[in-house]
Amino acid sequence: MKFLRNLVASILGFFIALFLLFMFFVFIGALVGSDDEVRVKPKTVLSLDLSMPVKDYAPKDNSPLATVLELTESNVGLNALLNAIENAKTDANIEGISIQSTFVNAGFAQTQAIRKKLKEFKESGKFVVAYNDFYSQKSYYLSSVADSVFLNPVGAIDFKGLSTEILYYKDFEDAYGVQMEVIRHGKYKSAVEPFLSNEMSEANREQTTSFLKSIWGEVVSDISTSRKISESKLNTIANDALGRNATLANEHQLIDGIIYEDEYKKRLKSRVDGDYESLSIIDYMSTGKGRIATFSPDKVAVIFAQGSIIYGEGNEQMIGQGLINKALKKARENKKVKAVVLRVNSPGGSALASELIWREIELTKKEKPVVVSMGNYAASGGYYIACNASKIIAEPTTITGSIGVFGMLPNMHKLAGKLGINAEQVSTNTSPSYSVFEPMDEKFYKVTQEGVEQIYETFVTRVANGRNMTYKEVDAIAQGRVWSGKEAVAVGLVDRLGGLSDAIQTAAELANIDTYSIRNYPSYDRDLKSKLKLSPFAKASQEEAVKELIGEEGMVLYQTLKEMKALKGIQARMPFVIDIK
Repeated sequence: MKFLRNLVASILGFFIALFLLFMFFVFIGALVGSDDEVRVKPKTVLSLDLSMPVKDYAPKDNSPLATVLELTESNVGLNALLNAIENAKTDANIEGISIQSTFVNAGFAQTQAIRKKLKEFKESGKFVVAYNDFYSQKSYYLSSVADSVFLNPVGAIDFKGLSTEILYYKDFEDAYGVQMEVIRHGKYKSAVEPFLSNEMSEANREQTTSFLKSIWGEVVSDISTSRKISESKLNTIANDALGRNATLANEHQLIDGIIYEDEYKKRLKSRVDGDYESLSIIDYMSTGKGRIATFSPDKVAVIFAQGSIIYGEGNEQMIGQGLINKALKKARENKKVKAVVLRVNSPGGSALASELIWREIELTKKEKPVVVSMGNYAASGGYYIACNASKIIAEPTTITGSIGVFGMLPNMHKLAGKLGINAEQVSTNTSPSYSVFEPMDEKFYKVTQEGVEQIYETFVTRVANGRNMTYKEVDAIAQGRVWSGKEAVAVGLVDRLGGLSDAIQTAAELANIDTYSIRNYPSYDRDLKSKLKLSPFAKASQEEAVKELIGEEGMVLYQTLKEMKALKGIQARMPFVIDIK
């Protein structure tokens, strides 16, 4: 009995100690929060640095424990950022915005949306200025909206046009005996092309050139308007790399002056008539300025679908039918929600999950308007889940379309032969089967091809019905072809160009409501164990360790291989990597 009493006392003491430790962290968190409270003072200049990842949706964990242990991720939500700039327009304490972002960790569609909002801010009468030691191309595109753009005397501007690089693996497969067995529909379905050939097909080169030119046209047009430089001259500057040093950049009107950072700060002082307070836009958002305050009982639900599409629950990085369908159902059944906006930022993925999400949108659309807002990508499976919306709105630089399907399986038959390995199979029946150690037989290929064709036909039919087009009309612009948002309007895949705010306004108009508040979905609930995985005190994650070992460039190949491993079932997705530089 004494042993049991001691055991119970020990267990009880452990849990009491754990509770007291938890309360200690909460107490410390409260103290830290009170000391670090951000106050927006008069004569404040907001500092805009977009070097941290910009996500369409970045829900924050504001619990004291998460704050103290630094369990929150370093990223910023696009919509919150746009709201902050909108609020700053009418904030009497905010004098202007200073852009100092050497690199912009956002896609072109996101960058264009931020640039548009900065333009609106400038048109309100407040200033926007920019300074950098060096401008990456995307950073210069963003900064060119400013009243004045300045550059360090030994700096440069990387302004050279857009390009992308695709890796091809056919010779590697032949050399090492590891290959990918591919079944696809769509002559433009280039997601699998690198495993079938060692060079780019004419069809893939055609579509890639087309959407790159379309996106570059938007970039040049926007810069031309802001800097008052003709588009032809800007293309000459890009062709001849005439931003490669500060002197050339100044001669060709890409910048307004060559100065050091201390001189830039003196210019800021002159803009506000004396000393000023510098506040990062992230800190400004922490004061509640990342939200637009409204008190209307009517709501527009904004559901964020970001990342590759997988069959399963999903999370902040991956779209699963689990979380998205729950969010759609909640919005549909909430009587205060009058309309739904689905924000899609996805290169596609699982065809089955895409179909399940499509069905939930179909059910929701019968009761409330559903408007799709397209981000950087809404392609293949990303377009599948958008095609039946009441209206589709995309940024001009969105990459969309890619209406095509493929299946892909690894095969190591040749490698096994080289290593002296022989695989023998025993089965009770003669149904088509596949072994990674045997060549794909004709029977298995035939039934898999039937599956691919069936899903392609279903995909095209879904698009035809959703867009009020014939099957033949959709098939002519499908075949896996990728389009820019601007091109997609011309071929009928998108209704009009615009950002998330335009989509929200359109949804409100379709629901016949004048005033409304925004309700974001889905909610992501992490338990303590998953939070601790993000902690800097915890063991470094596998990806962090790999990145440390192989660097940024090596991570591109690592992520490609990781995505290949995650593919399950027939896929409706874009090429694995489109990195526009």
